[in-house]
Amino acid sequence: MKNDLPRQIIALGGGGFSMEESPRLDRYILAQARAEEPAVAFIPTASGDSEGYILRFYEAFSRFRCRPSHLQLFNRTPDLRAYLMSQDVVYVGGGNTKSMLGVWREWGLPEILREACEAGVILAGVSAGAVCWFEQGLSDAFAGELRPLQALGFLPGSCVPHYNGEAERRPTYHRLLKSGEMKPGLAIDDSAAVHFVNGGVHRVVTSREGVTAYRVEVRNGAVEEEPLPVDPWIEGRA
Repeated sequence: MKNDLPRQIIALGGGGFSMEESPRLDRYILAQARAEEPAVAFIPTASGDSEGYILRFYEAFSRFRCRPSHLQLFNRTPDLRAYLMSQDVVYVGGGNTKSMLGVWREWGLPEILREACEAGVILAGVSAGAVCWFEQGLSDAFAGELRPLQALGFLPGSCVPHYNGEAERRPTYHRLLKSGEMKPGLAIDDSAAVHFVNGGVHRVVTSREGVTAYRVEVRNGAVEEEPLPVDPWIEGRA
């Protein structure tokens, strides 16, 4: 039964079907599901339910052995609990994290997603879909600057995606850590994913060489980054 399964969250700093040609990170997510043909729900709220984004999801996941579907919150909304509890994987897309969380909270989605995670549904996502699971994230939802954002708190600490892909991410994160505006946490490169099991880091996987994720915190007044080892994941291995 699902409630015997571990709580799993997979946070992509950038990559997957929406950002790169390599299917490695998306395949990794699917491989963690216990079902032979997992039901995968794509939630594109952060993009305003972009039709193009939804189409790219189906184009990518139709190549895999799975049952893809999507959840739109800017159209007629289904029974959210029934829909999400029937999934094996929930995959959250990128975009405006603040707007996404506002819509989710209005619909009571955070509580349902937490229940689904506790029941064994894998929660995954890229960029905004990674940041949302932590206590805090560094968000570009505001025009012209990166700001700290309070997120759902399913995972402790803060999260910064696109760490190697956007020049302002690292110095802004360091500044906010030193000022105490952001908690210590994880910075995740593009093409890297951090897999959490029961709240702890299980492994880091990547779709290309030279990228990873980092534990970042302030020690003795200086910001320190600890790169996490990358797991040479082989498809089919749990």
